[in-house]
Amino acid sequence: MRIHREGLATILLTFVVLTLINVAVTFFLRENFPLLARIIAAVSLALFLFIISFFRIPARAMKQGESLVIAPCDGKVVVIEETYEPEYFKDKRLQVSIFMSPANVHVNRNPISGQVKLSQYHSGKYLVAWHPKSSTENERHTVVIGNDKAEVLVRQIAGALARRIVNYLKPGMQVKQNEELGFIKFGSRVDIYLPVGTPVSVEMNQVVRAGQTVIATI
Repeated sequence: MRIHREGLATILLTFVVLTLINVAVTFFLRENFPLLARIIAAVSLALFLFIISFFRIPARAMKQGESLVIAPCDGKVVVIEETYEPEYFKDKRLQVSIFMSPANVHVNRNPISGQVKLSQYHSGKYLVAWHPKSSTENERHTVVIGNDKAEVLVRQIAGALARRIVNYLKPGMQVKQNEELGFIKFGSRVDIYLPVGTPVSVEMNQVVRAGQTVIATI
């Protein structure tokens, strides 16, 4: 396991702030309120370990296949439905949405290999990630990757807590399946749009893992 580069500044800042708090607590409270000082120290340690775990990148054996659409993120499947996609395709698509909790690994990966056709950031609201309108009204970043078999749209969506979307792709880039697409800080959601009729390999409420779980077969 290693720590993602997106977390280095956050981890350092958290360490400095918690250290200052605990130095102050030790100076002012330890003598008269030793139990409170120990509780604050324990909570600080737990918080620091949680921040580190949030930015973890576990070692994984990635699954690959030119006909496979691999999960772009860790989380739970919350939507599988046909819907109208208004930004790029402007027609009906099969939508699969994955909700990412704060405890999930938050690296986002390319579901297929191909050329980046679109990479577009949109500012917006911060509705809870499971809100029906979060796909079109929240802060988000849309990417379309295309190859000889299909074009797949991946949309990173910010939520009530996640207010920092990072995306590494630019139009025209050639990308490989399972390479890093981006990062969403502190929980949110990723939508995938596939051609209607694409056989889906996941079910509602299924837990999936980026780079390993097959979402669909093109």
